[in-house]
Amino acid sequence: MKIAAVQLHCSPDSADNLDRAATAIASAAQQGADLVVLPELFSSLGRASAMRDAAQPLDGTFRRWAGDQARVNHCALVAGSFVERNGEDLFNTSIAIDADGSLLGTYRKIHLFDVDVAGAETHESATFASGSSPLVLTIAGVRVGLTICYDLRFPELYRAETLDGADIILVPAAFTATTGRDHWEVLLRARAIENQAMLVAAAQWGTSPDGIERHGHSLIVDGWGRILAEAPTQGDTVLVAEFDASIQHDIRTRLPVSDHRRPDTYGPLR
Repeated sequence: MKIAAVQLHCSPDSADNLDRAATAIASAAQQGADLVVLPELFSSLGRASAMRDAAQPLDGTFRRWAGDQARVNHCALVAGSFVERNGEDLFNTSIAIDADGSLLGTYRKIHLFDVDVAGAETHESATFASGSSPLVLTIAGVRVGLTICYDLRFPELYRAETLDGADIILVPAAFTATTGRDHWEVLLRARAIENQAMLVAAAQWGTSPDGIERHGHSLIVDGWGRILAEAPTQGDTVLVAEFDASIQHDIRTRLPVSDHRRPDTYGPLR
């Protein structure tokens, strides 16, 4: 199974963002990708008022665009995330689309980025409601877990998805440059090593319309923590790497971390 991570810069022009994303998906498909992953909020990341204006229901135009892209390019697609409107609530929602254009599942970002770090001041909870359910689904015969950006700092979520059978965990992101310089690669490789799972991280780069600089440096990391493909911190990029189930099975067999867990001794996690 070949997987592509697409790195993009989010401009104020949503139509242009979607056009560039479509070009990247086509490029990934031409390179043999069976699954393409786009960044977090790649079509609409901006100030809170702009994202509210961009919000749409799950069955809106973004969902139809993603279905068309998957169908035309004959590949599964995790369309990063978009601003989903559900009643009075907005969610940062990732959608997984099968190669025939059908919806496989949706994941609403669980952990919201409310921080006061200089250069990364963000209060997502002022705009978004939090999701409440991890998601692991089958894509092209492989069990795949979905997460979004700040979720990366919460190893419990990654362990839960691994225990639910995930062999690959996806990380659409718009990680800030301020935090990404020191934390991004370290966290990705740590989550991969801890869970002996491939991590596919598709990131935004450049200064986004909300005025925050994004880190870029998209990565595909295997279950041993080895970097299979990586993008620079700047520039639209398409990364493609192969998931080899036999290699991952060998890693988990020779170093059977999951069999050595002792949850009975850890006490309640609060």
